Amino acid sequence: MKKLILLVLALGLAVLSGAGCAENGKHDLTSASFPLYYETFETGTDMRLYFVDGVKDLPYIEAEDMLAMLEEFYDAPAVGIDIHFTLEKNGSVLTYRRLDDQYHLLMTLDFERDTIDFVDYNMFCQRGDASTIMDSVVLNVFNSKGEPTVFQKVDKGSYTRFGDPLTFYLEQYGIDLIAQDGLYLIPLQTMSDIIMSPSNKGNFFFNGKNLILSSDLKSCAQVYYDVPTGKRSQELADFGYGELCMLLDYFYGLRDTHKIDSFTRLFHNVGFDVILKDPDAEQADLALYRTIVDFLDDNHTSWNAFSYLSGPVDYKASGAARTHIFDHLERQEQARAKAYPQGIPGYEEVGNTAYITFDHFDWMVSDAEEYYGVEDPRVFPDEDTIGLIMKAHAMITRENSPVENVVLDLSANLGGADDAAIFAMAWFLGEASISVTDNMTGAMCTTVYRADVNRDRKFDEQDTVSDKHLFCLISPVSFSCGNLVPCIFKESGKVTLLGRTSGGGSCAVMNTSTAWGTAFQISSNQRMSFLKNGSFYDIDRGADPDFVLASPERYYDRAALTEYLNSIR
Repeated sequence: MKKLILLVLALGLAVLSGAGCAENGKHDLTSASFPLYYETFETGTDMRLYFVDGVKDLPYIEAEDMLAMLEEFYDAPAVGIDIHFTLEKNGSVLTYRRLDDQYHLLMTLDFERDTIDFVDYNMFCQRGDASTIMDSVVLNVFNSKGEPTVFQKVDKGSYTRFGDPLTFYLEQYGIDLIAQDGLYLIPLQTMSDIIMSPSNKGNFFFNGKNLILSSDLKSCAQVYYDVPTGKRSQELADFGYGELCMLLDYFYGLRDTHKIDSFTRLFHNVGFDVILKDPDAEQADLALYRTIVDFLDDNHTSWNAFSYLSGPVDYKASGAARTHIFDHLERQEQARAKAYPQGIPGYEEVGNTAYITFDHFDWMVSDAEEYYGVEDPRVFPDEDTIGLIMKAHAMITRENSPVENVVLDLSANLGGADDAAIFAMAWFLGEASISVTDNMTGAMCTTVYRADVNRDRKFDEQDTVSDKHLFCLISPVSFSCGNLVPCIFKESGKVTLLGRTSGGGSCAVMNTSTAWGTAFQISSNQRMSFLKNGSFYDIDRGADPDFVLASPERYYDRAALTEYLNSIR
């Protein structure tokens, strides 16, 4: 926490000089410092927060402190990238300027109009180590010597179409920016929603005792819930409702598909608006929970944790979409358990066919360079998708290998990390072309990747099995990245799909929160797509198989399946 620790935040509780009375048109402003936790550990620094008119559960952050936060969280020290921002003040207008080598990007806050404007939102919020404005790869692609690791972005076929200017109209949601006594105060939740969550920097959670920066609260529940439960102030209830509507109106990626004109209208139509504006935090949490499972009901949008004011409530509910996919998962798992009672191996050869199976896209290293420190790839665990593929590649390409067919079994794959999915696609196809559209800004981006599968730090034909007969097993369980991969395979025309139509899921996940401390995730404004005939097509409806496998049992009778594959290739 390099720059954040350098902040001088030692004010403690104090009434700020010059704060006036309500009848003078001025707010009573106070500030206090709170321990800052990053996931599970205390950072060793305090964060200064501000409070307005005696409301102690609705914190604000001052503009100068926000500048230091931007400086901290957009750096990419692993690859030596240091992003700088400046802050310019002109009366009631503040301008944050991001200073990169090629860009001067602006975020402008107008404290009279209560607006936040971006010239280019995607570029302003781009990760320091990203290769494009909507780069799906987060693993480092160079080591400390500048040598390539695991991924290479290919210029040919990669392009960016920048988005439109974007304005957040805060006033219509009851969100106030406050300029007084030389201070510029921004609701902490607003910055968490607009900057931190969409950039995958985590969300701020304030429980009156500590400030926590976390993605979903699971890892830091002990610290978070170590305070009394209770009701929200009416001010927090009103603000939190407006902030929630703003967040979902701008960032929920399936709003048009679900025919939601605005979340203000949706909450009113389903009778939840009154509950969400009531001080009873637990009932507000339950109303949001029901909104997620009953009225949004997409598998990327889900519940993570109740507010500290509610406590860890024992309540579980599931919508129709989630019930549907887990019913199919149960059928797949039961059929697989009968065929493989000791568990299915990550890599298996049956005759002339290699089967690679994993139910979640993931990697198990903290740094991609770790893949190069292992002599024999067979030691990589099956739980590490990238390591498993490296192991499988070594087996398939060994001397006198009998393998002619390669099958990627995604029949029980619920998704996971984009990096691992892209690695699998590049292994099969030689190059993985990933297209992303931003429903909020209109930005479009295609990025082409190669993968260093044989770990020789070259990106060539030795890193792919594209010369084999390629197959992919899919089912209604194949969701998110488990759906992205077969959709890209389908479009390529190089991989034969077998099974049932995959489960869909086109939007990237965005972990977010409410102003009163509820943690949940949504289908974000960024939608994964495939490029065909120059047009972007999102993948939410799934990929249809080329050949149907009518029952789950047919996926796992691999002797019969191998014979069938040899007959249709």
